Amino acid sequence: MSNYRRCYIPGGSYFFTVVTERRAKILGNDLTRDLLRAAFLDCFQRWPPFRVDAMVMVQDHLHAIWTMPPGDAAYPKRWGAIKKHFTESWLALGGAEKPRSPSRIAHRRRGVWQRYYAEHALRDERDYQRHFDYIHYNPVKHGLVESPRNWPYSTFYRWVKLGAYHLDWGCSLDGSLDFSDINSTSGD
Repeated sequence: MSNYRRCYIPGGSYFFTVVTERRAKILGNDLTRDLLRAAFLDCFQRWPPFRVDAMVMVQDHLHAIWTMPPGDAAYPKRWGAIKKHFTESWLALGGAEKPRSPSRIAHRRRGVWQRYYAEHALRDERDYQRHFDYIHYNPVKHGLVESPRNWPYSTFYRWVKLGAYHLDWGCSLDGSLDFSDINSTSGD
């Protein structure tokens, strides 16, 4: 990943994929939802808050769309703080982590999250909408539920209440939802 360069657009909207270490299936439950919420709240107190437009947490990764505050593109420090806060809380409650190499130990890296995450700067309204739908359909894609409405660890219900989705959105398997043009570098 030494040649990877992140895109920084102050005030921009970004799609993220953040993965657990070695894809450990620790996410997608009430405890981790609460720990992640506390980590986000801590982040909002430290820096100007960004907007979490959409998010889903499945067993071994999460996807999110954030819109940064005007003039601000410092999402890496926010992700670092969120991952650190979550990790400290998770481990304090006895949560497991993957074994750490001597290098990880020397660099004070825990075995809860992968070091890197994928981000994609959203280019336009169509790009935004495709990733927005992808996030909410993700639990269906992974065979966890048959409908987005059956997965409690996403922002789907918030958007149903706001009228962006009908409650039955994503229930049909007629091929109308095609996300083949979304490239997730995390392998999701």
